Amino acid sequence: MNFPTRREGGLGRRLPLWKLAVVLICLFGGQVNVMRADEPATSQTNAPSTRVLTEADALALITTALQKNYVKDKGELELTFTQPWIAPVLPDKPLTVKILELPTAGVTPSFIIRFQLCATTGTVGTWQVTLQAHVWREVWVAHSDLQRGELISDADVARERRDMLNVSESLAEFSTDDSSLELANQIQAGAVLLARNLKPRAVMHRGQMADALLQDGVLSIMMKVEVLEDGAPGQIIHARNPASQRNVSGKVINEKTILISL
Repeated sequence: MNFPTRREGGLGRRLPLWKLAVVLICLFGGQVNVMRADEPATSQTNAPSTRVLTEADALALITTALQKNYVKDKGELELTFTQPWIAPVLPDKPLTVKILELPTAGVTPSFIIRFQLCATTGTVGTWQVTLQAHVWREVWVAHSDLQRGELISDADVARERRDMLNVSESLAEFSTDDSSLELANQIQAGAVLLARNLKPRAVMHRGQMADALLQDGVLSIMMKVEVLEDGAPGQIIHARNPASQRNVSGKVINEKTILISL
């Protein structure tokens, strides 16, 4: 409580401040702040604005940096601290993360990272933490055992959200009504389909007879050959001339014709 000094009994003599303070404490209780009327009020220093960097805020900053510079389009990165995060008090300004140290293998299921938090005024702190990571992505998964040669349009597959952090191979991408693709090998139920598990559907099959076309300028020669391996349009396959027993190679044009290479 602030109050001016008073004169006692109107006689022009000032009442001592300590006496007036005692009277007010007896009347109202609590703490009394005594200030002379002719004393200027003490100005308060304007302290810089601060905020507490929570665990969620810290993870969001680190995730943004690692997603952009390391994980990229491999999937959606999810991070968690392995130890409790001690929330620091930092300037209430926009913050960015600068990665100082990361394992040679990059983002792995469990790794140690050293980083700085930077504001427009400079570095506000350096931390080293251990993180657990997942990289989530929608992928094609076999719902039952799939057989080699089965058309992908007939396969029992579905999209699922899976952690693909440890998968370095290219993933299979296709439309379920695409009849031009077939399985290159057997796939077990629950397995993720990779790009190498698919191949163009074969229109020529081993053992069948086909027309082999040989062209040289305006000259064209057609002969019958035995196909020695399965082939899709555009692929080079081997065939045998049954008359001469000589092997030839050619590009598959359609299910009946191959173009012999000279």
